[in-house]
Amino acid sequence: MSLTTEAAILREMIRIRMVETEIARRYQEQEMRCPTHLSIGQEAVPAAFSQCVRTADFAVSTHRGHAHYLGKGGALRPLIAELYGKEAGCSKGRGGSMHLIDLGVNFYGTSAIVGNSIPVGVGLALSAQLRGSDQVSCVFLGDGAVEEGVFYESVNFAAVRSLPVLFVCENNAYSVYSPLSVRQPPGRSITDMVRGIGVDAACADGNDAIACYRAISEAFATVRTEGRPVFVEFMTYRWREHCGPNVDDDLAYRPAEEVAAWLDRDPIRSLTEVLAARDPGVASEVAGWQRQIAAEVDSAFEFAISAPFPRSETACEGVYA
Repeated sequence: MSLTTEAAILREMIRIRMVETEIARRYQEQEMRCPTHLSIGQEAVPAAFSQCVRTADFAVSTHRGHAHYLGKGGALRPLIAELYGKEAGCSKGRGGSMHLIDLGVNFYGTSAIVGNSIPVGVGLALSAQLRGSDQVSCVFLGDGAVEEGVFYESVNFAAVRSLPVLFVCENNAYSVYSPLSVRQPPGRSITDMVRGIGVDAACADGNDAIACYRAISEAFATVRTEGRPVFVEFMTYRWREHCGPNVDDDLAYRPAEEVAAWLDRDPIRSLTEVLAARDPGVASEVAGWQRQIAAEVDSAFEFAISAPFPRSETACEGVYA
């Protein structure tokens, strides 16, 4: 029986969280020798995106890109193998957590450099326009990326050329340890700022999965049918440290009341409660998904751990000078 859209979003959120929770648990073993940026707490946006995007559409993302890779349909085994630096990894073990790619689903990569993937996504939109396709290029970015010059250049170019690009900004209020208040002027709205550049922009609750789906589906429809850029900002919050598997609230850079308030707005729990109010059988369905996903995740880790490392003689393959 096919899932409803809302149930499919819930399942994808659970899958993303279970994958990242297992990454965090196993990271302590020191076998994943790459920095990792988790999006636990921010699952609603990529899960909603997964129900709107087509395989033919393009997507690029950031250093915090596991969820976007999975939401676009990226294969799990190559993702986990990449974290372990194995030849079977999606970047052949060369890139690690921050450099994920799956051309089979047109996921054109993540980047460790803040803002670096934005012009790549705009270029992909230009390619779609030149070929006359109805593909949309989706560019994921964080609030910190809007402080990079390339963001303005890219959004301006997309506006001037009327490119089919969807900018998705996950605003989790922090750039490493720095809140928006020390990075941008008081009262500034990122959404309003983008409107001022000449691009349609909207803002939505990034922890309300249904609101995320509505905003993303409407944005996709506009970009695809009218062939012009749209920017959507989602207000959300990461639960764990900026880089790494742990919780870093002992550093006191985020007010305890703020953290507690966001933890109380768990997007998975919220949508589960909404669906359970309609159908009490949702709980057993969720339990079934969790068993299926746990088996999938365990299998992916077993595959990654047993896979061989790249051979030393291939170290320079794929390197361009």
